[in-house]
Amino acid sequence: MIDPTNPRDNHLLAALPEAEWLRWLPQLEAVELPLGHVLYESGSKMSHVYFPTTAIVSLLYVMENGAPAEIAVVGNEGLVGVSLFMGGESTPSRAVVQSAGWGFRLRARKMKEEFDRAGPVLHLLLRYTQALITQMSQTAVCNRHHTLDQQLCRWLLLSLDRLHGDELVMTQELIANMLGVRREGVTEAALKLQNAGLIRYARGHISVLDREGLEARSCECYAVVKKEYDRLLPNRLAI
Repeated sequence: MIDPTNPRDNHLLAALPEAEWLRWLPQLEAVELPLGHVLYESGSKMSHVYFPTTAIVSLLYVMENGAPAEIAVVGNEGLVGVSLFMGGESTPSRAVVQSAGWGFRLRARKMKEEFDRAGPVLHLLLRYTQALITQMSQTAVCNRHHTLDQQLCRWLLLSLDRLHGDELVMTQELIANMLGVRREGVTEAALKLQNAGLIRYARGHISVLDREGLEARSCECYAVVKKEYDRLLPNRLAI
């Protein structure tokens, strides 16, 4: 059973070697992450990095006219705030909770100290960053070349990989904002998936009925991203 206040439910924290884990544990602060909560805005200075356990966070790029588009999702596989240890104090993206839950945060100063130790933490964070860059790149390709229902399948599968269950609480308007498309397009795409028996959608709840069917209907982008995460990141405790 998942305990939302257990740091080990975040895969990166679970992969820390024993010495690093014992050093980090007193510094980790459990935080509730409600739907729509903004962890940081574009251009703002980061005070913490976040390690979701049961929540999912969307990284959004916001255009000058205010229109948002999702560039990546982060859940229990990773962390929010890679710009902090990659040499910048801020980022042009916005981080917003897309699925409510819990996570842990670590002060920015502490994270930079750990990164500068140039030990196993550095290598773990760099591998995670490479996987995240792959997701961002593949999202850009997918949004340019693939149909909306393929994009929706990819988005649902990536979200499912970061949840403990087969149901998402998500309105079509919010999905449209994430994908950077009109709500009517999401309605049509979701209806296609529902008529095919892949999902059930009602009152902001999306239940996935046939995951294999979603994978078959999705473009290659989901498989590319998943393969890279599986290749780069550990799936068990490092201790």
